Amino acid sequence: MGRCYGSTTVGERGQVVIPIEARKELGLEPGAKLVVFATGKHRGLILMPAEMLARFVAEAISELTQLEQIAKADVQDT
Repeated sequence: MGRCYGSTTVGERGQVVIPIEARKELGLEPGAKLVVFATGKHRGLILMPAEMLARFVAEAISELTQLEQIAKADVQDT
């Protein structure tokens, strides 16, 4: 699990304020673009800096490729 920085309130225009400690630790400056994801079964939200999205996807693909190779090796060994 990640770190909890506190809570925020959704304003009338749908805006939220990200706590300052989170902004400092994550290097979020005014104007930073965030990608918004819904978690499984739409029970929560994940915010990710847009510039980190490509790295996140590349890492996920790499891990999936490794899992695929392990699965193929297991099938060949049986």
